[in-house]
Amino acid sequence: MGYDAVVIGAGHNGLVAAAYLAQGGWKVGVLEGREVLGGCSSTEELWPGFRVSPAAYVISLFLPQIIDKLELRRHGLEILPRDPSSFTPLPDGRFLLLGHDGESNRESIAQFSERDADTYARYEAFLTNVAERLESLLLEPPPSLPPRLRETRTWWRYRRLLESLDSELPAIAELLTGAATPILTRWFESEPLRGALATDAIIGAFAAPSAPGTAYVLLHHVMGEAGGKRGVWGYVRGGMGTLAEALAGRCRELGVEIRTGARVARIETDPSGVTGVRLDSGETIATPRVASSIDAHHTYLQLVEPDRLPSAFLSQIRSLDYSSASAKINLALDALPDFETGSVPREIALRGTIHIAPNLEYIERAYDDAKYGHASQRPVLEITIPTTVDDTLAPPGKHLLSMFVQYVPYELADGEWTDARRDQLAKRCLNVIAEYAPNIRSIVRHTQVLTPIDLERIYGLKGGNIFQGAMHLHQLGPLRTPYRSPVDGLWLCGAATHPGGGVLGACGRNAALAMLKE
Repeated sequence: MGYDAVVIGAGHNGLVAAAYLAQGGWKVGVLEGREVLGGCSSTEELWPGFRVSPAAYVISLFLPQIIDKLELRRHGLEILPRDPSSFTPLPDGRFLLLGHDGESNRESIAQFSERDADTYARYEAFLTNVAERLESLLLEPPPSLPPRLRETRTWWRYRRLLESLDSELPAIAELLTGAATPILTRWFESEPLRGALATDAIIGAFAAPSAPGTAYVLLHHVMGEAGGKRGVWGYVRGGMGTLAEALAGRCRELGVEIRTGARVARIETDPSGVTGVRLDSGETIATPRVASSIDAHHTYLQLVEPDRLPSAFLSQIRSLDYSSASAKINLALDALPDFETGSVPREIALRGTIHIAPNLEYIERAYDDAKYGHASQRPVLEITIPTTVDDTLAPPGKHLLSMFVQYVPYELADGEWTDARRDQLAKRCLNVIAEYAPNIRSIVRHTQVLTPIDLERIYGLKGGNIFQGAMHLHQLGPLRTPYRSPVDGLWLCGAATHPGGGVLGACGRNAALAMLKE
C-alpha cells in the first residue's frame, strides 16, 4: 500500500513527525526496525518485574506545545516531577542537595560557601533568562547559510533577538561558545557546587568542562517545561517508553500505520526523487516522501545510493563529528543504596540525579583517561533511581538504578570492547559508588552495560553519540544537518537536525511542518 509519506524510525521524533503529518491530512506509515517502540526513549522488561528505560531516562525538554497539540496526556503520558532534583555526595560524608525551593538550596549551599549561597539564585535567573529568549528558536527551522532572500523574516527575528539581549550579549556569547569551567569558577568558589553543575556541561559529550562549547549544555538544566515548571526534570510514569506509547496511540488515532520489525534496507530513488523504501525482507513500499529520524550518517551513507547525492553534500556528511564517550549501566537492586543523607529520608534525597563528581579536577582527570583511549579509572557518574518516585517499575521493595557514565571511549587504545571489558567497567563504577554507598555491591541483582559500541549497534547511533552528532557550535542552528535533503522527497526529522539532541520532539515537529508547507 502506498503512503503520502513514510517515516523511518519510531523514536519520539519519528512518531511526532508522523502525527503532525497525519494531522495535516497525509496517509503516513512508520517503519521501526526493532520490535520495541521509542528508539532511545523505550521501556523494556529486561528482567522479570523490572521495567527499564535502557537509554534515555529523564524528561524535561519535550515541548509542551507538542504534548498539548497531540493530546498526549489523554493517551497516558504522565510526568512525575522530582524534588529534590540533585544529590551530590562527598567523600567526607557531607552532601549537596538542590531542589525547587530557593531557601532550601541556600541552606545546602551555605555549608560550603555563604557567598555561593547568595549567588546561586542569580546564576539560575541568568540561565533562565537566556533559555527563555532562545527557546523561541527551537520552534522553527533555522535560516540557511548563506542567507536566502525568502528567509528574510527569519533572519530579522534573529536580529531582533540579539537586540533584545543587548548588554548581556558578551556573557551570552560566552555561554553559547565558551567553556563551562571559567564560567562556573567565576560564579562560584565551592568545589562541590562547581562539580555538580559541571556534569550538566559534559553529559553525552567527548569533552572536558574546560573545553570550548561545553558551556552551552549548561542551559539544558533550565530549558524545557515538560515537568510543569521550567527546568524541572521528571520521570515518565511507567518509564520513557510510555511517551512513545502515548505518541503511537495518537498516531494510530489519526490513521498512521506503525510497523515494528520492519528494518529499511534502502531508500529507493530515481532521477526525479524518492519513489519508496525497500525492507530487509525484500518488500518494497511506494511513497514519494521519506522522513528519516535516524542519524545523517546512516540515512545518507547507508540507505541512499551515493550517486543520488552531490559530492559536496556527501563530504559534509562524512565530516560530521560523532565523537562520544558515554556509556549507560542499568541495575536491578534489592534495596536502596545506603548513601549518607543526614536528617533527610533516603528515599526522598535520592529522588533526583545523584552526581558522583566532587570537584572540577575529578572531571578533568576522568577526561584525561578517555583522551588517550581508556575508560576513566574514576568515572563521572550521573545516577538516577526512578523507583523512588514511580512504583510501577519494579517489584515491591526493589529498585532500578540508571547510571550514565563519563568517560567511556568508542575506540579503545588497547583492543576492542568485549564482555569481559563490560564487566570490568561495571565493577569499576560500582567500586566508585561503594565509596559513598558501601552496600551497593551486595544489593545488585541484575546488570546491563551499554558501551558506545552497544548504543550504536542497538539504537543506530553513529559512534554511540546520543545526540546524533556532537552539540558543538559548528553543528548547531543553521550549521546542523538540514531537514530537507538534496534528493527531492527525502527529509531528516531526528536529532541530527535543528535543534539537536535530547528528548525534545522539536526536530520531528519542525520537519513535519516544513514538509507540509512545501
